[in-house]
Amino acid sequence: MPAFHCPLGAVYYDDEPCIDCGLCQARTEPEMVAASKKMREYIRAHAARKNRSQKIAVCGKGGTGKSTLVALLANVLRQEGYTVLVIDGDESNPGLPRLLGLGAPAIPLISLLERFSRGDRKPDASWLEAARISPESIPREFIASASRLKLLTVGKIIDPFQGCACEMADLARDFVQKVNLGNKEIMLIDMEAGIESFGRGVERGVDTVLVIIEPSFDSLALVEKIRYMAEGIGISTIRAILNKIPSAAIEAKLRNELEKKQVKVAGTVYLDPQISQAGFAGKKLPANTGTDAQAKKIATAILSGQE
Repeated sequence: MPAFHCPLGAVYYDDEPCIDCGLCQARTEPEMVAASKKMREYIRAHAARKNRSQKIAVCGKGGTGKSTLVALLANVLRQEGYTVLVIDGDESNPGLPRLLGLGAPAIPLISLLERFSRGDRKPDASWLEAARISPESIPREFIASASRLKLLTVGKIIDPFQGCACEMADLARDFVQKVNLGNKEIMLIDMEAGIESFGRGVERGVDTVLVIIEPSFDSLALVEKIRYMAEGIGISTIRAILNKIPSAAIEAKLRNELEKKQVKVAGTVYLDPQISQAGFAGKKLPANTGTDAQAKKIATAILSGQE
């Protein structure tokens, strides 16, 4: 039987967090569906409800512009006086440090679990075992930083036969839940494409899920699944951001479709040639564009709880 990762962190059946849902022992599809329903109901009933968005997961189909939106929102929030902790949770896309203008990434978190050390010694992992982690307590070797901006990379698949990304997902899930943010501190998580991270419960520790939507059928189809998954792990604030929108007419059509799917829209970012060119060239996002104002409006709506 394939390895099973309990959403509640139980190591084995009847372990302390176990709620006897039967998910780990399901052998048929009806058993799996029934157990999954029980797990969803438990998590939703015990989810901590928060009045503000401090931990924000940015999700969506591949190619919709998740990393670009994370960088745009991070820059806007910094300008508004927030300290932004950006988590690169995508194990394949390497472009986020460049979009943020940070150059090479720092040591990834996954190095703490790797068999081989990087250099003369293996990094100290004791800080990661703490019950609560503040952004200030993260060792500098794991952080690429600028003014009021910190970027932490979970890990990347870089070699053939390296194995699956399950270990990285587990590490990201536990880390996000442990991070304790203070006043005027925000976490933005650039998630991997699709919904696999929800299956591993990576988003369980976040307050808000932002789904990036581009003008495509597949992007609209995926948002329903993401909403279903997010609600199932206790997240009530789920918003869409319309990205790479070429016209007001397309925006209106997308908003109409999302209303049918009961997904609220946080805002729109129109197609910007300067943003596209920066992404193609692997450069930092340009400043003082019309996109900045659009991103600021989105950030204000999310932080104020506007719908």
